[in-house]
Formats: sequence, C-alpha cells, structure tokens
Amino acid sequence: MKFLLVIMLLMFTVLSSDSSGQEKSTVASSPEEINPLKTGQSIPEVNIKNIKGESVSLNSIVSENPTILIFYRGGWCPYCNVHLSKLQEIESELLALGFQIIAISADSPEMLSETLDKNELKFTLYSDNESAASTAFGLAFRVSDDYMEKLASYNIDLEGATGNKDHILPVPAVYMLNTSGLIEFDYSNPDYKVRLDTGELLAQAKTLQSGQK
Repeated sequence: MKFLLVIMLLMFTVLSSDSSGQEKSTVASSPEEINPLKTGQSIPEVNIKNIKGESVSLNSIVSENPTILIFYRGGWCPYCNVHLSKLQEIESELLALGFQIIAISADSPEMLSETLDKNELKFTLYSDNESAASTAFGLAFRVSDDYMEKLASYNIDLEGATGNKDHILPVPAVYMLNTSGLIEFDYSNPDYKVRLDTGELLAQAKTLQSGQK
C-alpha cells in the first residue's frame, strides 16, 4: 500500500511540472503574489501574436539574436508609454551591442498599431492578450474589481484593449536573453509605477556583451 502511495505521489509531481522541471505557472490574484522567472532559468515554449494577429513562437524570435524582452501592461498605460519612449532613446545603442528589442503586452494585435504610432516606436511589439506568455513567465495577475472601476473612471476600457474579459495583466518586467533562451538578467516590480532605469538597462547590456567576447 505504501509503495502504491509513493508511486501516485511521484506521478502527481511529474504531472504538476512542465518539461523543464519548473512548476506550471498560474495567474496570481495580485501583483504582489507573482512568481516570475529569474536569471539562470530558461524561458518556456510559448506563442505570442504579431501585429497581424499571426501566432509566432517567442523561442524562435529569441533564437535569432540576444534579446531584450519587455513586458508592459498596454498602450493605455501612461507609465508604459513613458517606459517605451525612453527605451526608444537607447535603442540604437542596444542594437549596436547586438541585441534585438521586443515588447509584449496584454493588448490585442489591433491595438499595437496605435501604440507604435503614438510613441513613434521602431522596435517590435507583440500581443499576449490570451496571457500565455505572461502566465508562463510567472508575471500574470488578475485585476481586482476595484482596479477595474478605477480604470473605468479614467475612461480606460481594459476589455476593449485586450479584446477579452479575462482581466489579466502582466507585472511590468525586463529580461535579457541569450539565443538559447537562457535568462541572463531579470527585473520586475509589482509597483507598475517603478520601471527599470534605461541607464541601468544599458549598463547591464554592455556588461553582458563584454562578457561574451
């Protein structure tokens, strides 16, 4: 009987983990309860959508060049727009270091064009409006009813922006990845008003680039 119980416990452990040995991520009930991937871990196999609504493999994109991966809430968020604009200011330096820049949000593919035009961005935006990537990275949380009301008071239609009624957003984050999908730097903060300083981001990129020579 004990042997049978041990076998059942082992089977449960295997089923509750993904192929990389990491526990399956879930959607947190608040930003403070997220469990994000950290430096030294590999990113999961996950698909996102391009501006045309086509499903693309994040891993395939990352395999092309070392990547600076940004998770932001959406084009409706003023803090996200400032962050993206500041990132645009150092884009040429990051590209010169050999990095590609991609930014992922909960916005639907249709909303990405507005963000690109509004901020005059040149790097690539992707949609994760089904929350596959943010959940897999351990960044996803469910927006509270109170916060939904707060957004509505600012005339922000989250359901319209995402194209669904899931009410799930990512905690803003920055990852630096090598072409194998290994995380070489990570930053996230449950307080969406606090973002990684672009000076620190550039310094980290230079450190990683010099270490690969």
